Amino acid sequence: MTRPGWIAADWGSTHLRVWAMDGASVLDRAESEDGMGRLARDGFEPALLALVGGWLAGPTMPVVACGMVGARQGWIEAPYRAVPAFPLGAPVRVPGSDPRLAVHIVPGLEQKRPADVMRGEETQIAGFLTMNPGWDGVLCLPGTHSKWAEVSAGEVISFRTFMTGELFALLAQRSVLRHSIAPEGWDEPAFLDALAESMSRPEQLAARLFSLRAEDLLNQQPASVARARLSGFLIGAELAAARPYWLGRQLAVIGATATARPYAAALAAQGVPATLADPQRMTLAGLTAAWRTLKEPR
Repeated sequence: MTRPGWIAADWGSTHLRVWAMDGASVLDRAESEDGMGRLARDGFEPALLALVGGWLAGPTMPVVACGMVGARQGWIEAPYRAVPAFPLGAPVRVPGSDPRLAVHIVPGLEQKRPADVMRGEETQIAGFLTMNPGWDGVLCLPGTHSKWAEVSAGEVISFRTFMTGELFALLAQRSVLRHSIAPEGWDEPAFLDALAESMSRPEQLAARLFSLRAEDLLNQQPASVARARLSGFLIGAELAAARPYWLGRQLAVIGATATARPYAAALAAQGVPATLADPQRMTLAGLTAAWRTLKEPR
């Protein structure tokens, strides 16, 4: 039977992922679809116990969690910390009813002007800096809500969020474009052409989006090409707006392969090489760093 020293948890809006940990080593893992979005406040502890109950024996088990579990609609709100700041703050203890658990949540980061917030990405940033000490530059964290974070001397100096992933999903699945966009497939030249068009004239985005439907109706554009062009238009608009972050900077992209590769290709097309980092590995490194703060004397 698995007997961890502590438990790491990445608790987002749609999924809960947990790891049984021995120091920095993973002993076991489990996941469910019990994300924050489907739980009432009294449902978080049962959802966690459903995954980790078999790992609990003996003393109270430390659990360190990051993500939307600490949002206002989560288990308990872990207050944001204002940038500039080190990515990891003191984890917030969660009052629970099961004495076998001692749950702590990593707080997110906030920026007053322009107004912005992050939850979960700060842990990945901390993990990246733990594994790359002394690194200065910009981290791009693509996803449903892409983040660009400026990092210097171990601190997050500023960041900006783009709803690119959510816009892609809404347009591809809920708009008139759904009739012309394939659920999968890719065309790299079409992506790069659309990227260049969007970066050169981002104010034309709304018109270019409808052209995807017209190209299907009039010219039988393949749905896989339309999918790649939609991605190119949206990422191009994002890169045009985020230019102050990536131009002339050391850059790394933290994201799942399918999400990160288009960003890396887009940046390479601008002559900007980017290091790719695995998001799960960065999350675990960040949660491990947060767990170690619990062990340090206050």
